Amino acid sequence: MVLAAGYGQRMRPLTDTRPKPLVEVAGRALIDYGFDRLRQAGVETAVVNVHYLPEQIEAWAQRQSAPRIIISDERGDILDTGGGVAKALPLLGENPFFVINSDSFWLDMGDPALDRLRAAWDDGAMDCLLLLCPLQQTVGYDGTGDFLRGEDGRLTRRNAGKGEPLAYIGGYLVSPRLFAGAPEGKFSMNLLWDRAIAGGRLFGLSHLGRWLHVGTPDAIGLAERALAER
Repeated sequence: MVLAAGYGQRMRPLTDTRPKPLVEVAGRALIDYGFDRLRQAGVETAVVNVHYLPEQIEAWAQRQSAPRIIISDERGDILDTGGGVAKALPLLGENPFFVINSDSFWLDMGDPALDRLRAAWDDGAMDCLLLLCPLQQTVGYDGTGDFLRGEDGRLTRRNAGKGEPLAYIGGYLVSPRLFAGAPEGKFSMNLLWDRAIAGGRLFGLSHLGRWLHVGTPDAIGLAERALAER
């Protein structure tokens, strides 16, 4: 599942006329970098949700040869990070699936991150496995982190204890069972992640490379420099 329905308000004025996933970094749309990771991981089918300027995302999708793209139409009402995935569940099947943001991307070091998520998945213990990054490996990110990771890989919220805070970087592997009992309509994945934390079933994997957070026009130059250094 590729999340591509948001407004990209912090990226204005660039997003006045195009959706944020189509904003370019180093001559390529942001969404292209995410699809590189999916192809590398052998993903054969991707569901992409659309809401803001959907025709542009659909036109982009028609130009892609692989993976096969199915559009999840949210024209009627944007559903946020959780509601959008929940709406698309009938298109995603019964097995665990990847979810990635289309408006930021990461650079791998060593084994690709999606392969590492797949290899680390434990269906008996996990409902969701998030890709996280130490703050010093982020570019364009000014936050204070989102989660703490225990020695067993289980996650708690950053304010729940002591330790090195890790930033969620827009990629995870999740079982459809996490959405059992989810609310109808618009909701954030944070709701389900907090439920998984309470049950000891939210886990995290530390990313080995860098994460490029392209949240504002100023961050584009930072991301381009990081790509050039690579």
